[in-house]
Amino acid sequence: MRQVELGQTGLRVSDVAFGGIPIQRLTEQGAVDVVQRCLDLGVTMLDTAHGYGTSEERIGIAIQGRRDGLILATKSPAREAGPFREQMELSFQRLGADYIDLFQFHNISTPEALEQVLAPGGPMDIAREARDAGRIGHIGVTSHKLEMAIEMAGSGLFETMMFPFNYITNEPAEKLIPICRKNGVGFIAMKPMGGGLLEDATLSFKFLRQYEGVVPVVGIERIAEIEEIVEIMEGPAAFTAAEQARMAEITEYLGTRFCRRCDYCQPCPQGIQISTVMNIKSFGRRMPPERVYGEWGRSLIAEAETCIVCGECAARCPYGLPVPEMIAQNASWYHEQMAVHGTQ
Repeated sequence: MRQVELGQTGLRVSDVAFGGIPIQRLTEQGAVDVVQRCLDLGVTMLDTAHGYGTSEERIGIAIQGRRDGLILATKSPAREAGPFREQMELSFQRLGADYIDLFQFHNISTPEALEQVLAPGGPMDIAREARDAGRIGHIGVTSHKLEMAIEMAGSGLFETMMFPFNYITNEPAEKLIPICRKNGVGFIAMKPMGGGLLEDATLSFKFLRQYEGVVPVVGIERIAEIEEIVEIMEGPAAFTAAEQARMAEITEYLGTRFCRRCDYCQPCPQGIQISTVMNIKSFGRRMPPERVYGEWGRSLIAEAETCIVCGECAARCPYGLPVPEMIAQNASWYHEQMAVHGTQ
């Protein structure tokens, strides 16, 4: 696979990175087989997170004896010093590594979250301490809110930015990616296939190939998926007329039905976690069934069903989504899937 520079980190990474969410759905050996096939095909950047269940441990097993030349990236959602340090140490243990190339603050999407991370003696100080000690190489951040991402990309505090970017969620192209380039911040494209909701890999990866230096991180569950993506990345970059027409068709439909998880719809007077409910189908495709259809998922949907259709969320949505309607549809879909999975 081609290697690209990740901003000004000095890291050269494969032009597609492995995303570690879906392998927690597999058996341990199945997960190891998937990761190792990715390595065989030339994937050199592996991204995971503290919150991705067994993902870190399975990647750690898969890379035993193959650590050289790999770029390991993980994340912590902790906002306080103690939990952050504990989660960082656990990541080293799970990955079986004494060095992590990129450690990221996970989902900094509000000013309050950023303030917590940057507080004196807080998580940022601990990350810098680890970097100064040679235990981590670089400090990055992930976000789901465009204004926050733009602010952080220009702050000089972070060396990489991970943000959703695909041909539906294409807002970063106008401001965020240019600011990242101006400031030498490596841009990692989260959800290149819309969290599993965009099914045509050719459209998704040809779109991203238009943006030089952007590194998509894609969740891989099956070997055939990475084999297809590598073939696309090594094939013709230009769209055919038929592909352009198909992408326009999908964009027209999903553009009015696609939640970006920006959370402008919040707060909900009923306390519903709107963007999470709006993305439940994506979670269903990527997360372990026992989590999606277990206590966490059931509680989420039960909460969603308290919706009183007040319309406040729809009025605040900058993309004009019919939010209450989509909440109801996703709740209905969830119950259908529970029956399929034998958990009704």
